[in-house]
Amino acid sequence: MLTLHVTAETSVLVDGAQIKAVGPYEELAAAEPGARVRRWPGILTPGLLNPYGPEILEHTYHPDPREADTYGTLPIGGERAREIFRAHPAALGASARRGVQRLFAHGTVALAGEVRAKAALDVAKRSGLVFAARPDRLRGPVSLSPKPLVLLPGLAVGGPARFAVFDVADREDLVRRGAATCVATVIGGRLVFRAR
Repeated sequence: MLTLHVTAETSVLVDGAQIKAVGPYEELAAAEPGARVRRWPGILTPGLLNPYGPEILEHTYHPDPREADTYGTLPIGGERAREIFRAHPAALGASARRGVQRLFAHGTVALAGEVRAKAALDVAKRSGLVFAARPDRLRGPVSLSPKPLVLLPGLAVGGPARFAVFDVADREDLVRRGAATCVATVIGGRLVFRAR
């Protein structure tokens, strides 16, 4: 099914897992009048690369909401995360799944760093996240919205339907306000995150 993702700045026509066209809404809608239309506030970007793949998926425990009384709701790192994984080895895969959802909620479509734990790697691969080279020098602390934000190269016709939409005025506003402004993330043509 064809889906047309529309923002004020640009529109992307998606056919399955690939980008069929990029351009003004009027042109794309006229060319494919039967396409399902999804309208988004803000800007549509190629999505973000998070350079902290192993740190977020292997070294951080992402609590299940049902564990809020025990662990709270925020990600847990450091020795406390290691204690949880030692006590409950099967928790790594479930934690990684929740971590991937948090990455999607921040417009992440690619990870850098070598994810080695099989459970976390399997989750990342199944999710459709792609892997890229890690920058030589990482700045700042591990974050779902790292600074600086790393935008991927532009969208290309025939390329993978992998992008994110942020409710910001422009790229400078995205840099200023951060990745938590994400309203939608698409990977492989599937809407994997949508803000409520």
